[in-house]
This record gives sequence, C-alpha cells and structure tokens, in this order.
Amino acid sequence: MNTKTFTYLQANPQHISSEQQDELNLILEKYPFFQSARALQLKGYKNSNNFLYNDALKMTAAYTTDRNILFDYITSDHFNQNEISEIIQQHDASVDEIEVVSENITEEISVEIDNQIKKELQKAEAILNPDLFERKTELVKEVVEEISEIKETVSETEIEINQPLEFKKEDAHSFSEWLKLTSASAIIREDEKEISSVKIAANDKKEVKIDLIDKFIQEKPKLFSSALSSELKEKKVENKNLAAPYTQANDSLMTETLAKVYLQQKNYKKAIQAYKILILKNPEKSGFFADQIRAIKKLTNTDKP
Repeated sequence: MNTKTFTYLQANPQHISSEQQDELNLILEKYPFFQSARALQLKGYKNSNNFLYNDALKMTAAYTTDRNILFDYITSDHFNQNEISEIIQQHDASVDEIEVVSENITEEISVEIDNQIKKELQKAEAILNPDLFERKTELVKEVVEEISEIKETVSETEIEINQPLEFKKEDAHSFSEWLKLTSASAIIREDEKEISSVKIAANDKKEVKIDLIDKFIQEKPKLFSSALSSELKEKKVENKNLAAPYTQANDSLMTETLAKVYLQQKNYKKAIQAYKILILKNPEKSGFFADQIRAIKKLTNTDKP
C-alpha cells in the first residue's frame, strides 16, 4: 500500500476493500504503534461487521496510551455513521437515465381477456379436483417437526454472542469493564469463607430481589405487575442496612452493553445477574430482559422448572 492509497482511505474509510484490510494488517504487524493504521483497521472491520472487530479493538486499546481518545473515536458519529450518500447519488443518476417509452396497449386487450378466461377455467377445474381435498399428512408432520426443533433450539445469534460490541457515550464504565475482562487470564471466584459480614448483608438484600424476579420470569414473562413493584419497595425498606450504598453504587453502573459484554465473555452467570438488575432499573423493558435470561438458561442447560 502506497502513501497515496493510505491518504485516500483516511478521507474515505468506507471504501476499504478486503485486500486493503489485509494490507493494513501486514502494516500493523510491522508497525504496531501506527495509530492511523489501527484506526483504519477498526473502521474496516466495523464496515464489514467482521467478527475480528472485538479482538482488534482490544489490541488497539493495548497499544493506545490514552484510552479515552480511543473510546471517543469508536463512539463518534463519524465512526458509526452509515455511508449512504454515494449510493443515493448512484440511484439519482440511474433514475435520470431511465427512458419512458409509451406503448399501444389496444392490441393487448383481447389477449388479456383471453388469459383471464383461461385462469377462471383453471380455477373451476381445480375446485372439481378431489385430490386437493386429501390431507397431506406427511407434509403436516414435517412442518410440525421443524417447528418443534426451532422451539427447542436456542442459537447463539439470538443473544448476540459473536457480534461486534456497540459502545455509546454513556457506556464508558462498560468499555472499561470489557477491557478488564478481556485482559484477565481467568475468572477469579471469591472464597465464601472470606466474605465479610457487610457483603453478606448486601447479598441477603439482593437475594430477596432476585427471588422475586425469578418468580416473575416463570409466572408472568410479559408483564411487570404493580404488585411486584410495591413488594420490592416494601422489601427495600425492611432490609435497609449499612451495606446498601455499596450495592446501589454497583447496580447503578449496570447497562445493557455491560450485560452483552458478559455474554461475549461467555460469563453466563454474570449476564443473568446483569439482566435481573436491569429489570429492577427498567421495569418497562422487563419482558425483553426476561426473554434474554430464559434464552441464556436454555443455552447453558440451566433452566430450572
């Protein structure tokens, strides 16, 4: 790739081809701190919805001294906008080139009437055909089997496990959390014997909320009743303790993007916990979050009766 091509792609990143994407990858292997090339690489992966986008974003963060600049770049309008102006111009040009040709249709009227009569005769013959009234048992059986297989199968695309992550301006905490998760070698589990009494009290309060949410998911997946809201408020008052500020601080940072981050990392337990917290924060979207929880449980075969 020469300087002229590279400069052109900087001004028109929507024109990055697959061959040029490969050339950018080779450049970055030789010059890993070449920030302009990394920006073009990310834009190219974003344009093609490439599954390598998340890995490239993680690598770019590793070679970037100021990650705030990187976050501002991937959440900017220029990075996320749909490049459609050129397509619109092409359509305008094609419309101008269309020639309107008038045709004499008087000769076609009689042909059209004859065709219509033939169609009506075919319909009459079809009605008199007794074979049409026989039950197609084999076809019905195949359709029923296909429907049952579809219902039993929960694909990973439903919960967007392998899709490029979309970060917004308000998702700064989720972006930082994602970077921490991708840089960690393993998920460290806390030893139950070392949990402090303050954290136990906070967990007791969360368990009350989670039990109510589980009941809601099983019995009323599409409704978030007012009775549940009032019951949560009563529990919140009864279980008020000194640990509340700590739990509220963590829950307040929970976003849909962070829940998707946990899904990307296949940390299904945390993803389910995240959606349960989002149900409390956004009861108007409780039906959608409940569907996500059920999809994750089916995927991991942890759905309890």
